[in-house]
Amino acid sequence: MLNQYPLWKYILLIVVLLLSSIYALPNLYGEDPAVQISHRTKSLQEEDKLAAEQIIKANDIAYKSAEINNGHMLIRFNDTETQLIAAETLKDALGKQYLVALNLAPATPDWLRALNASPMYLGLDLRGGVHFLMEVDMVAAVQRLEESLLSDIRSYLRDEKIRYRGVRRDDKGLHINFRKLENMQLAAEKLPREFRDLEFTEDEASLTINARLTEVAVRNEKKSALQQNIITLRNRVNELGVAEPVIQQQGDSRIVVQLPGIQDTAGAKKILGATATLEFRMTEGTRAEWADAEETGRMPLNAILYHERDGSPVLLNRRVIVTGDQIIGAASTIDSQKGTPAVSVRLNGKGANKMGETTRDNLGKPMAVVFIENKVETKKVGDTITKHRTTTKEVINVATIQGQFSNRFQITGLESMEARDLALLLRAGSLRAPVEIIEERTVGPSLGKDNIEKGFMSVVIGFCLVLVFMAVYYKGFGLIANVALTANLVIIIAVLSMLQATLTLPGIAGIVLTVGMAVDANVLIFERIKEEIRNGNSPQASIHAGYEKAFSTITDANVTTLLAAIVLFTLGTGPVKGFAITLSIGILTSMFTAIVGTRAIVNTLYGNHEINKLSI
Repeated sequence: MLNQYPLWKYILLIVVLLLSSIYALPNLYGEDPAVQISHRTKSLQEEDKLAAEQIIKANDIAYKSAEINNGHMLIRFNDTETQLIAAETLKDALGKQYLVALNLAPATPDWLRALNASPMYLGLDLRGGVHFLMEVDMVAAVQRLEESLLSDIRSYLRDEKIRYRGVRRDDKGLHINFRKLENMQLAAEKLPREFRDLEFTEDEASLTINARLTEVAVRNEKKSALQQNIITLRNRVNELGVAEPVIQQQGDSRIVVQLPGIQDTAGAKKILGATATLEFRMTEGTRAEWADAEETGRMPLNAILYHERDGSPVLLNRRVIVTGDQIIGAASTIDSQKGTPAVSVRLNGKGANKMGETTRDNLGKPMAVVFIENKVETKKVGDTITKHRTTTKEVINVATIQGQFSNRFQITGLESMEARDLALLLRAGSLRAPVEIIEERTVGPSLGKDNIEKGFMSVVIGFCLVLVFMAVYYKGFGLIANVALTANLVIIIAVLSMLQATLTLPGIAGIVLTVGMAVDANVLIFERIKEEIRNGNSPQASIHAGYEKAFSTITDANVTTLLAAIVLFTLGTGPVKGFAITLSIGILTSMFTAIVGTRAIVNTLYGNHEINKLSI
């Protein structure tokens, strides 16, 4: 017989439909308002879960369930009001070592979760949340590199025993001054070999070597600053406990951050935009000399004047021992001796070696911790918009080195909230360059819910209209196409769920378009069958010819659309990518259901016996 499938094709079709139904099913169960709890330094255990449950029960707060997953605790509630009350209660009761964040958890049954079946993520426009567009201060990034090279040049000239008068930086680059011509010539010979990121020129009249960053170095530093900031922002978002965030590059100097479901937008803005970091330096001289330097403005060549938070002057060595870049772990804690808030710090190997050498050689001497924060403020005066960059540097701690330490130590002298925020920023990493939030949008949960309802209705209306048209116009074969169209929609949702894709409004538009396009292949096949019947062929031969001859046309039409979708995904940004993903998946699944699915049903109904008439 012409129209019969081998058994393996039927088995393949049944397996695909069964798996698709299972993995699409979690999307029907919705989400539970939840509170996510994590610890700053450890993974949560069963005793932590019991403690949290006792707190909730003691305050007569109703909850659905509590579970530990990947070191985090998730407590589910019936409504958002109870969720908010529970979050505040848990924050007050658990203390500063615990991070309590609001979340929305899928209400998927346990048996589906055991099969690793999860619903699609919902994007910002469907779930609500906050959208930030951040601009990286590339000027500050380049200045930071120049400052680093400035310090390296000083150290290199001292190590090479080349006498110099001074090293300074301004808007035109770096300038190294000498007292003697032979010293300048010796430095001019050695410096280019050691510092390949700089271009050097000599000015014998003023005994100065001028240096500027090469174009390649500037370009690499800007690219590195952008990528490092993206990594840091991603780490900070993870610390905030936000589920399914979107953090991606936009252009050469901007970063898009989308935080679906977040409710504390002010807190998120503060943490994301903060550029706090630390420097550890040895002090220079005595307190009397510090006061004298403040009054006279004269200070030792190797020292720089800073101030403590109460305004007291401190002279610090120009050489930085360790910076925030070398901190790999930080946690807010309590100083066991003083009982005051502190930050426990852990350094990487390079930082630990430098700290160990410094503390070994400077026992009994004071060392200072400098807190550095960069800010960018945009001000509008008339029609002119200007940006003001400010850097705050203050000494938060001066302590005498009592013994040698290297990779682990504590910073004291902080307030409770300050210790918590500083630990979070250090743990997540410092931003390579300051960022400014130039655009902020908030999408409320009610608007997101409205978008979901309208998007769902658009899919349902489009789907039903296509079903009615196919059933009326193509009769029995139209009903077969409707079965395939339903299966196609289930498979699309299942694939999106298995890929853990984020569904947005443009993604829903892609699904609606796919629903309309999915019947195109069936229309081509059915019209070909009708044409074959009009030409006098038998129903069996017409069915066979319809599927065989329409295949190349269907392939050509869908491949060209798929290529366009791939281009949209490659060149587009967030919303365009969402549309392209659903369109691409829809094209592939519609080809499968239209060609393989409907053919299987037709072969089952008509392939095993002689027929004289088709309901088409």
